[in-house]
This record gives sequence, structure tokens and C-alpha cells, in this order.
Amino acid sequence: MDIFQSIILGIVEGVTEFLPISSTGHMIVVANWLGMDENAENKAFMVIIQLAAILAVVFNYKDKFTLSKSDLWIKVFIAFLPLAIVGFIFKDIIKEAFTTYVVAYMFIIGGIIFLILEYFYKEDNKKLHDIEKITYKQAWWIGFAQMFALIPGTSRAGSTIVGALILGFSRKAAAEFSFLLAIPVMLATSGYDLLKHYDEFSKDGLLTLIIGFVVSFVVAYFTMKFFIKFLEKFTFVSFGIYRIIFGVILLVFYL
Repeated sequence: MDIFQSIILGIVEGVTEFLPISSTGHMIVVANWLGMDENAENKAFMVIIQLAAILAVVFNYKDKFTLSKSDLWIKVFIAFLPLAIVGFIFKDIIKEAFTTYVVAYMFIIGGIIFLILEYFYKEDNKKLHDIEKITYKQAWWIGFAQMFALIPGTSRAGSTIVGALILGFSRKAAAEFSFLLAIPVMLATSGYDLLKHYDEFSKDGLLTLIIGFVVSFVVAYFTMKFFIKFLEKFTFVSFGIYRIIFGVILLVFYL
């Protein structure tokens, strides 16, 4: 991997991690377009730079990282448990499901779900606007929804946002809880991969990893801010349409 490739992948990771369009699916496709080998170092790179997204959450939501917010983080942990348990049990089966075919169809299916959901969704004062008011039961059901993200191309952010919207969250609150829920998920997946593969990076590999990490952090930080501003005025319809178009493109060019 060269520096140009690391910058491009850092941008892609930063833009797509918190949007409901599957960062993993985009990373796989872009890496293929860049002609990158599917070796252990490159695969580890794409997982490890996701840790930059955690830092972006921390910097954007510093007020949530205090002892007074412990109840909120208990709910985040509860929402994390279903994915952690199912992911650990079926990790080998999940790895085998990572094909362009599966990614493409899940992009399309996810896009259709967003369009249907937005057709019936009404943003009003009855919606839950403050993520600190989420109940333990709601946290568990969002965690259940997040399990669908184990299917490649579904999108972790997309599945949690859909679950939250169905439970009566506002669009903004759904996105914000998805941001916080990303922290335990990425610490578990990316942290494990970092410990497992850090010795596979050469000196040059470490440089590209650092560059990709920094780029991913900066882009993710501003993408989160833009996303929240966007949801104050618009819906998820555009993301649904994008998912369908992207999925169709994958089917046309790869299958």
C-alpha cells in the first residue's frame, strides 16, 4: 500500500463510517478499484483505521464522557451485547459471507427499507429527541437491530438508525446514539485486529497506517457534524436512493 492509497481509504472510512451506507462495503470496493492486494496487512489497515472514528466521537461528544453520564453508557453497553454475542458465536460464518454479491444485494435491500421507513415516518414532538432519555428496553432492541449489520453491506450505522427510528427516536437522536454505540463495537473489532496484526506492518506500512488514521479521524470528525446538520433539515431518503444505485452498480460491474 502506498501513501495515496492510504489517504483515499482514510477519506472513504471517515465519510462512510457514520453514514447509513456501509463503510466496510465501500472500503472493499474502493480497495479493489485501487488494485490493492487482499493481504493481511491491507485487511488489517482497513479495520484499524476505524479506531480513528472512535476519536472523532470522543472529540464531538466530550460532554458525554463524564461519570454523570454513566447511566447512558450502561445503555450503550446493553445495546452492544447482542452484536457482541452473536458476532463471537458466528464469526467464521460471517467471514465467509463477505462477497460482492451479498454486499450488493444488502445495499439495495437496505435502501428500500429506508425509503419505506421514511414514507411512514413523521417527525413530531412525540419523538425521543434526547438520547439520555432512552430506556434500557429501547437500548436492547436497538442492539437487536444492530445484529443485522453482521451481514456484509447492511451498515452498522444503518441498522441501528433504522431500529431507533422504529422505536420512536427523532432522526438526530437516532444518529447520535448510533455514534456512541460505535465505540464499543469498534474497540472490540478494531482493537482486536490491532493487537493481532500490529507486527505485520513494516516501517513503511506503519507510515501509511498513521497517515490513513489521521485522515480518517479528520474526515470522520467533520462528517459527523455535517450529518447532524443535514438531519435537522432533511430525511434519510437520499441515503436510501444512494444505497440502491450503489448496489445496482456493484451488480452490473462485478456480477
